[in-house]
Amino acid sequence: MNFKKIAIVGKYNNLKEDPSFLDKLNSLIKFIDNQDLQVFIEEKTQQQFKINQYQSITLAECSNVNLIIVLGGDGTMLGVARAVSHLDVPIVGINLGRFGFLADVSFGDMENELSEILQGSFEPDKRMLLQVQVLRDGNLIYESIAFNDIVIKSGSRLIELELSVDQKLLHKQRSDGIIISTPTGTTAYALSAGGPILHPTIDAVSIVPISPHTLSNRPIALDATKPISAKIIDMDEGFLSVDGQIKFPLDLRDKISINKSKNTITILHPKGYCYFEMLRNKLNWG
Repeated sequence: MNFKKIAIVGKYNNLKEDPSFLDKLNSLIKFIDNQDLQVFIEEKTQQQFKINQYQSITLAECSNVNLIIVLGGDGTMLGVARAVSHLDVPIVGINLGRFGFLADVSFGDMENELSEILQGSFEPDKRMLLQVQVLRDGNLIYESIAFNDIVIKSGSRLIELELSVDQKLLHKQRSDGIIISTPTGTTAYALSAGGPILHPTIDAVSIVPISPHTLSNRPIALDATKPISAKIIDMDEGFLSVDGQIKFPLDLRDKISINKSKNTITILHPKGYCYFEMLRNKLNWG
C-alpha cells in the first residue's frame, strides 16, 4: 500500500474539553507534512480550527486520498467511517478519547507508530457494517449505515416488537428496546446490555434486548447475511438510533429492515496489534 495523499480529520468542538487540541492537531499535520506527503485537511476541521495553509477536502471527496487519519476518539472514528465506507480508503485513529477500541494509536507514540504505518508496517483490520431502512406504509422514509449498532428504543414506557430473521419469526418481546450490533459494536452499548463479545472476523451480528419484560429473552448471535426485520406492535413513543449518534423518530406504522452492508471499513493498526490484548487492556481483564 503506497501512501502519498493523506486526509486529516480532527474531532469537532474539542477545544472546550481539551484546550490543547489545536496544538496536537498541528503536531500531527506538521509530522505528516514533513514526510513529504500531500496533506489535505477535512473541510469541517479546517473551518473550525482555521488551518488554511493546506488544501481542504470533504469526506465525500476522500476517494482521492490513500489514507485518512482521525485525531479524536472512537466516536469520531464512527462518524468518519460511516461517511467514507463506500470509498475503500483505510483509516488510522489517534486516540484522544476514553476507550480507544477503534482509535488505538496513542498520541504520545504517534510519530513512531505512524512512521511504521506509512512505511507499510501495519495490521489491516476489515470491519463489517449494517444498513438500516425504515419503511412507513411500504414507503422508504429513512436509511443509514451503522458501524457499531442500530438501536430501536422506547421513549419512556415499554416498546413491543416483533423480530424476524430471514423472514422467519424470531420472537415478540416487550422491553426498553433492542440492539442489533456488528462485531465491532459488541464492545459498546450491546456489551453494557449483557450481550456477547464477537470477534471482528466473525461474519455475525448480535441481537440484544434492553431490559426485557420477560427475563428469558436473551441475546442471540446470528449469521450476518440473514436479513433482520422489526415490526412495532405497540409503543407510546420510540426512536431509531444509529451508532448512538443519529436519532430518527419512529411511528407505529414503521417496519425496520436491517441487512449486512456491502461496504466495509479497513482500520490500520500498528504492527503487533492483538485484539485479545486490546480487550484485556480496555476491559481490565488482567
